[in-house]
Amino acid sequence: MRDQADASGRQDRPADSGGGRDASDIVADSPVLTASPVWFRPYARLARLDRPIGTWLLLLPCWWGLALAWIGHPALPLPSGWFIILFGIGAVVMRGAGCVWNDIADRDFDAKVARTATRPIPAGEVSVKQALAFAVALSLIGLVVLLQFNWQTILIGVASLSLVAAYPFMKRFTYWPQAWLGLTFNWGALVGWSSMKPGLEAPALILYAAGFFWTLGYDTIYAHQDKEDDALIGVKSTALRLGDGTRGWLWGFYGLTIALIGLAGFLAQAGWAFWPVLAVGAAHLVRQILTVRIDDAADCLKHFKSNRDFGLIIFAALIAGGWTTPLLT
Repeated sequence: MRDQADASGRQDRPADSGGGRDASDIVADSPVLTASPVWFRPYARLARLDRPIGTWLLLLPCWWGLALAWIGHPALPLPSGWFIILFGIGAVVMRGAGCVWNDIADRDFDAKVARTATRPIPAGEVSVKQALAFAVALSLIGLVVLLQFNWQTILIGVASLSLVAAYPFMKRFTYWPQAWLGLTFNWGALVGWSSMKPGLEAPALILYAAGFFWTLGYDTIYAHQDKEDDALIGVKSTALRLGDGTRGWLWGFYGLTIALIGLAGFLAQAGWAFWPVLAVGAAHLVRQILTVRIDDAADCLKHFKSNRDFGLIIFAALIAGGWTTPLLT
């Protein structure tokens, strides 16, 4: 079943050498797994600790929000150091907790599909009770991280839990679970902003909307890996809904992403250096649209994972805009 592992991710077998539709981001000799005690390895796989792309996609909107709030306000600390580290830890544990919850919810489906039958829960390596305990432990670490911020940020962070809890069930009755994922995975833009400034102003809300459309794009690409299995077992996705028309929709999703990021930067009064770096990000998305092969699972996975680079480019654009903006009163 698709999940929040990599913003999704049913592939639980190593990639085949031929790069066929069973392509996976599983690395058999992952340093995380090989360095872990044997008893912990099923839990590491359950939390997708061996596959960091999902953590990046959850983390980057947090950094965007930090950088956007910093623009033009030198009295605020540069968005680096302690906050960067805190959001990194939070992204690792909360992405892991989301993956565990997804696998608990989907365990009966996963047991019926060859590629997911080897997951720790359906394979019997971890019981449901053990998985629940692990999810609680990860969530408690996330709570400790969240408590390092102001009360506004804490409340906004807690508000995201309802989105996380509902996500695994969206694909059972709507062809747009990617939309719910977009609402969930980009909540960090609001959390990041609120950790720096009081109140959720228009630039933060617009940045959140930009992340929403970004996720619609990248997770639709990802969903094309699983469309045959999804159709077989009755799971819905935008890949099935949009089909061969996906490329046209990607122009819309990614076009709105860039336009809204640009609007957020404009309203925040980002300096001149924001715009050329944003243009590099736009070129990155255009290349995705032009080169992705939606019927090639390995190619879909490659393009999906390239969104980490896009997220880092946008973070750099916002930092550049902060360095070159006039000081705001």
